[in-house]
Amino acid sequence: MIDLYTARTPNTQKIHIMLEETGLEYRETRIDIGKGDQFAPGYLRLNPNNKIPTIVDNDPDDGGEPFTVFESGAILIYLADKTGQFLSTHARTRSQTIQWLMFQMGSVGPMLGQAHHFRAYAREKIPYAIERYTKEAGRIYHVVDTRLKDHEYLVDEYSIADMAVFPWLRLHERQGQDLEAFPNVNRWFKAISSRPAVERDMERLSAAVINIDDEFWKNMWGEEQYRRR
Repeated sequence: MIDLYTARTPNTQKIHIMLEETGLEYRETRIDIGKGDQFAPGYLRLNPNNKIPTIVDNDPDDGGEPFTVFESGAILIYLADKTGQFLSTHARTRSQTIQWLMFQMGSVGPMLGQAHHFRAYAREKIPYAIERYTKEAGRIYHVVDTRLKDHEYLVDEYSIADMAVFPWLRLHERQGQDLEAFPNVNRWFKAISSRPAVERDMERLSAAVINIDDEFWKNMWGEEQYRRR
């Protein structure tokens, strides 16, 4: 059994998709990031960076005590190694998959997340920030589109790299991007969207609602996140 600590964000959707694809048994514990659950002492013992997602594998392969993994990229690699799925054991293919996973961790998530923030969440609309991150989002989409021109998926076969990138590109409108302008991304996006595991996850995701109120703002982007450490 895998315990998944989640808040239904793009970073946690990666893990939901992986768990659905592999068929691993899991149970969710919702971390209400708007109310500051991520700062609770019990959660900080699992994830010292007070972010989501986190998993606890109650049946680790070594037969020892439950094993905790935080950081979404690390979780995907751990689950891939545990199940022998979606991460090739061939050295070059494995490396390529991890390279594209790190591209998501280092560029797709942080930059598109900034586009989300300044375009949708920031209380002060800052033209420079909106333009900067909207353009950077477009550049990232172009990188992915170029890669997919000669590849069905980001590597040779559907992998954890695709699972990592998809949840962020799902929010393309919020980032000021039109998928029709990126035909290879659009084809890939539709293919992944139609996978049964992804469809199951999207049904559950549609029921998740986030209210951006003053408490949410303080816990996510205000001084509260520092005071509560």
